This record gives sequence, structure tokens and C-alpha cells, in this order.
Amino acid sequence: MELYLDSIKIEEVREANKLGYLTGLTTTPTFMHREGIKDVDAAILNLSKLVPILQVEALGNTAEEIVKEAERLLSLGLNKEKVVFKIPISLEGTKACKMLTDNGIKVNLHLVYTLQQAYLAFCAGATYVCILVGRLQDQGHDALALVEQCIKAVEKYNYKTKIMFSSVRNVEHVRNAINLGAHTVTVPWNILKQLSQNHFTELGIQQFVEHTELLTIKAMDLVISENVFLNYNSTVLDGLMLMTNSKLGAAIILNDKGEMHRIFTDGDLRRLLKTGNSTALHKKFSELESNSPVSVDINTTLSDIVSLFKTKEVDNLVIVENDKPRGLIDIQDVLKWI
Repeated sequence: MELYLDSIKIEEVREANKLGYLTGLTTTPTFMHREGIKDVDAAILNLSKLVPILQVEALGNTAEEIVKEAERLLSLGLNKEKVVFKIPISLEGTKACKMLTDNGIKVNLHLVYTLQQAYLAFCAGATYVCILVGRLQDQGHDALALVEQCIKAVEKYNYKTKIMFSSVRNVEHVRNAINLGAHTVTVPWNILKQLSQNHFTELGIQQFVEHTELLTIKAMDLVISENVFLNYNSTVLDGLMLMTNSKLGAAIILNDKGEMHRIFTDGDLRRLLKTGNSTALHKKFSELESNSPVSVDINTTLSDIVSLFKTKEVDNLVIVENDKPRGLIDIQDVLKWI
């Protein structure tokens, strides 16, 4: 089934055409009026350069006027092989269709509301017959039945006309077009974007992404190395200022050899202040006992990191490389995987 975009907006056309599988673009004078387009010919030429096939209106009161308008549009520089002229169904419209298709010019006879109208379009050699499903349903008609009847007639009598399912209002209409066996559907951009969406698909993608990240992201990708180190001759107040600047809940305290003396956390700070010692903030870290924080190698996977946060019930992990501290990972940075 051919897939057309039903639009006149340049931004939508460009974005949709990037998909790479659009058959083409359908336009209407109504679209152009809504967008305030003044130079219709220029707009048509511009659009023709953006899509594989452009369907554009050719209007006139008589068959000759319709054909003349189609020829005028072709003279602007439209490629005969890449344009379809939309003509409203009427006796003059079918006559113009026959005149144009006899000369190898493609025609879409549209505004079709009955099987009888479609039949005349088939006889006139229309390339497309366009059924406005949404409009018909608005008026209380069984539009899906009409589409089905037209498809069966084409198949029964071996007409070459393609049945176009148009006036698409929702994604269910696209499903209807597929189930009925329509040859072509033309869809607004807002509906086209919804066709790939499904809640369970989104959940599955999210799960696959998270599992891939757990297996491929390593500590080196998450480690924070700036504003996390202090010499053990620094004071607790220095540690408080460092943690405030880094917005982390911990600091790594190193001795004069660059070896880890301990980790100092906001929990340690609270416990010190609870002692009521007025000099607590001025204590040097060298006066505090050393400790052995939970550490992991820089090549540790995110999966193992998450597991450690859960089992060790800590808020920070020290990341080491060749037994030397490289920085911290804060639990806040891995919450979405926990």
C-alpha cells in the first residue's frame, strides 16, 4: 500500500520525507489557503522538489479548461512522471481525466462519495480514485463500505485505478485502510508520527536500553574526579565547603603520599556536629580515624555498581585505578537504574 503525506507545510514535508519511504505528497487548495500562501505556483514548484511524487489540483469548468490548467502547471517545470493532477469528479472531470491519461499524465479523481462516481473514474482511466473517509463518516455514511466496494470493483473488472483512502482522522483509519486492502493511503503528519507508537513497545525499548546500559556503561563513564579530593591536613570546614561546591555528599581524603586516608561524608559531618564540640569544624582530617570506604575498580560495570549500592546501602562509591583513588560515584547519578 502506497503511503502519502497529506500536508502543505514545508517543515512537515521535509521531516516526513526524511523517512525515506513516502510515495509522495497530496495537497489541496484548502491547505494552501489555511497557510496563507499567496504564490501558489511557487509553492507547488518548491514542494515538487522535496518529494518523489506530488499530487496537486487542476481546476476548470470544462474538460478543456482542466487540461489547459494541467498543461500550464507542467510548463512551470513540473516533471510529468512525478506529478498527479487531482480533479474533482464530474462528467467534465472524467472527460479531462481521459484526455490527460491518454497522454500519459497521471490523474486522481477525488471528492468521490459513491460507487457510481468511482465507476466513471475507473472508465476514464483514473490513476487514483480518492475516497474521503473522514468526511463521509462525519455525514453519517458508511465510508469503509464504500472503500471496500471500490476495491472489489477494481479487482473484479481488472481496472488499473488505485483506491486512495483519504481524510484520515486517526490511526484507526490507517488500520482500516490496511485491512480493507486500499492501494494508497494519505495521512496527516500528526497521525503518521503516531503509527509507530505503542505503550508496550516503548516499555520494551526502555527496558532494552536500560539493560544495555547496565552491561556497557562502566565506572570510568560515571566517575566524578573534580572537587572530590582533599589533603588530610585540611579541616572539616574545608570538607564542608568542598562538598557544597561539588554538590556531592562526600569527599576523598588523601595523605601526603596521595593514598586514601578515608572518605568523609555528610553523615560524618552531622555526627561530628552532634558532639557539640565548638572546634569540630576546625579539626584536621588527620585527627580523624581512617576508614575503608566501599571501592570499585574503574572498569566495573554499571550493573555491579548498582548491585553494590543496593547491598552495601551506601550513598557513594570510591572509584580506584591501579589501587589509587580516581573519584566518586554518587548514588544520585545512578538512581534511574536502581
